Amino acid sequence: MTENPYLAFGNNRSCKKWGFVVRVDQCLGCMACMAACAIENQTPFWEELWRTHVEDLEVGEFPNSQRMFVPRLCMQCENPPCYYVCPTGATQIVDGGIVVVDEYKCMGCLYCVEACPFGARYFYTYDDIQKAKEYYGDNLIHVVPHVDKCTFCYGTAPGGTYTPACVRTCVGGARVFGCLDDPNSEVSVLVNTGQAVVLNPQLNVQPKVFYVFNKQSGRYAQGGDNS
Repeated sequence: MTENPYLAFGNNRSCKKWGFVVRVDQCLGCMACMAACAIENQTPFWEELWRTHVEDLEVGEFPNSQRMFVPRLCMQCENPPCYYVCPTGATQIVDGGIVVVDEYKCMGCLYCVEACPFGARYFYTYDDIQKAKEYYGDNLIHVVPHVDKCTFCYGTAPGGTYTPACVRTCVGGARVFGCLDDPNSEVSVLVNTGQAVVLNPQLNVQPKVFYVFNKQSGRYAQGGDNS
């Protein structure tokens, strides 16, 4: 397996299952997470493509409606459809249960893009690479066309931080990252007490990204939309 860049996170030990919790009520909709992710991971924001994005939704009916900001990202599934359909082995599961894409093995068939039930993947084109060169020069991360997605900033988080860019930037404290194996971690407490739930549980893909909703907005978790 690839060496885990998060070895120094939290209690300075390795983790078999990294997790992510989003407190929906604490998301301000400021989009700072999107900007931070775009810079750190060089996502093609010029094409409105992101590893993480924030949905601006309205739930309920007037006069009992509510505006809700829902951050979305790769769900890092334990049973990932994208992994099983990849014909080249480009989609891989590395230390900590993190799903990544080896861009040099990706042939751009887009099977994984179609298989992902959360719409978390996109194709990083040759034109995107040329555009990225204008912004990042010699610090270019993406050098060949390939499918891209959120990796919890695996391999890009600066030394000493070991947390995803979106978490480090979230001013509302809506994003929580940690080890699900550690019963004392904040993510584990939120998940094990039932406060945090997964989206679309009927898909049985076992996401490692969880959400904390209030009573009114909780319907979103069941259907993944505001209907």
